[in-house]
Amino acid sequence: MRSIETQGLTHRYSSTETVLNGIDLQVEEGRIYGFLGPNGAGKTTTLRLILGLLKKQAGEINIFGKRLESDRIEILREIGSLIESPSIYGHLTAAENLRVFQTVYQSPASRTNEVLELVGLGETGKKKAGHFSLGMKQRLSIATALLHKPRLLILDEPTNGLDPEGILEMRDLLKRLKQEDGITILISSHLLSEIEKLVDDVGIIHKGRILFQGTLSELQNRQRASSLVAFRTSDNAKAAAAFAERQVNIVSQNGRIATSGLDEEAVALLNKELVMSGVDVYAIERIEDDLERIFLDVIKS
Repeated sequence: MRSIETQGLTHRYSSTETVLNGIDLQVEEGRIYGFLGPNGAGKTTTLRLILGLLKKQAGEINIFGKRLESDRIEILREIGSLIESPSIYGHLTAAENLRVFQTVYQSPASRTNEVLELVGLGETGKKKAGHFSLGMKQRLSIATALLHKPRLLILDEPTNGLDPEGILEMRDLLKRLKQEDGITILISSHLLSEIEKLVDDVGIIHKGRILFQGTLSELQNRQRASSLVAFRTSDNAKAAAAFAERQVNIVSQNGRIATSGLDEEAVALLNKELVMSGVDVYAIERIEDDLERIFLDVIKS
């Protein structure tokens, strides 16, 4: 089942400024979906439309199999969200902040301590939220979003401004929410190296259009055919000549001979020929593109 599905979602801020152009987003239940794109690509606008914070102009939005237009209140009761800056009261403690929202959500009082422990703020005591680090404020906002036990969590750049330790804590928290509570998470970000370690599925948006949507492994496999295979040999000049005879294009790669577009059978054949021609092969390594390189290739294609 899909937690979120949009069809042809289009939004314009003026007759000359189209922010979204036919967005078809598909977020599967029980998974972490990374919504990637540079600043201004349309990520936040998409999330605001899904949450009903912007009026829909064109297209369809379905959440939990229901139309947002006709079942908005029922749908939003099962969504927690953090869009842009954390919304907290700086003069209140973490627990006092949650009690304000506990009244709104009509959640049991015991839920306050549960979510504080869940996000790692159970020991903050009487410390005012205004004195929290940015990472603690982000976690408090997520605790607020979790008070009513949502099925779906929508987070817009939740690691923005966090130090490496804060990013690691956020990543671990989101993984636990998925694994232990079965919460579906839609997270937008431009921190590609972190998203790569967190998500199951990826959507890449650029200039208001979805350029790729699928699993993280599908995105990585898409680039695998063009990834480099590097050979470390006893005689690179002789190895290069052998490659040239087979019309295999090569590049230098940190003292190695590298080529692209080879499957496993072609690599094995080249290795065999090098050995038979008297060249010792010390190592063969496939140099995979990281998510950042793949992302840049997708938006430039």
